[in-house]
Amino acid sequence: MPLRTEKRQSAPASPGTAGASPSAATEGLCFRARGVTRVYGSGPAAVHALRGVDLDLPEGEMVVVLGASGSGKSTFLNILGGLDTPTGGQVLFRSEDISRADQHALTEYRRRHVGFVFQFYNLMPSLTARENVALVTEIAEAPLRPEDALAMVGLENRLDHFPAQLSGGEQQRVAIARAVAKQPSVLLCDEPTGALDSATGVRVLEALKTVNDTLGATTLLITHNAAIASIADRVVMFADGRVRAVRENAEKRLPGEISW
Repeated sequence: MPLRTEKRQSAPASPGTAGASPSAATEGLCFRARGVTRVYGSGPAAVHALRGVDLDLPEGEMVVVLGASGSGKSTFLNILGGLDTPTGGQVLFRSEDISRADQHALTEYRRRHVGFVFQFYNLMPSLTARENVALVTEIAEAPLRPEDALAMVGLENRLDHFPAQLSGGEQQRVAIARAVAKQPSVLLCDEPTGALDSATGVRVLEALKTVNDTLGATTLLITHNAAIASIADRVVMFADGRVRAVRENAEKRLPGEISW
C-alpha cells in the first residue's frame, strides 16, 4: 500500500538519476537518501542536526554507523525508522518516499517494516521474556513465535524469567528478540552495546549477526565503538551532520574476534 504523503521540500536530483523512476533508482536498495536536512528550532537558536545527507544502503546488509555525539547519526536513524521526518531532502524506503509520509502512514511503516533496539532495554518488569516478546507478536502481520525469536538470540532456556532475573546482556537480547519477532525488513539499533562490557557486548553482536543472516533484515547499528565496525558489510562515518566517509569491508570479522 503506497504511503500517504505531505508536502515537503524536495531534494535536487542526483547526477545520473534525473528522470529515473523511483523503482529504477532504488533497485537493490533498502534506503536511498538525498540532500537530507534536519533543523530543530529557528533563528539563532536553530540546531542543524543534519546538513545534507546523501547515502545508499543496499538490502540485507549489516551497516555500522560511527560518529561522535552530536554528529547526526541518531537523528538520521530516527528518520529512517519513521520516528522523525526531515526538514528537507528525500528518503526512499525501496521505492516509497517516507520523507513525505503523513503520521498515519509512518505508523503503518514502523509497524510493518521496522524493528528498534535501543541502548536501554525498555522491558516490562512484570512480564517474562516470553511475554515481553509476545507484546509485539500480537500486533504483527506474520510474526515469529516468541519462543522462536528468543531461541534465535540464544535465550531458549530463559523464556519464563523476568527481567530482574536476567543479566544486562540477556535483557538486551530479549529486546532484540522483541524487535525481530515481527520479522522486520529493517532492524535499527542505537548503541545496543553501549551499557555492556566487552564480553557481554560480543554476545549481543552475535545475536544481531544471527538475525541479519537468518532474516535478511537490513541492519543498522549505531555505535561510538570503532572496533565494532569490522563486523559490518558497510561502515558509514558521520561528522557535523554529514556523511564524511563510506567504506565496504572486504573481509568481515566475526563478533567473537573483536574486543574493546
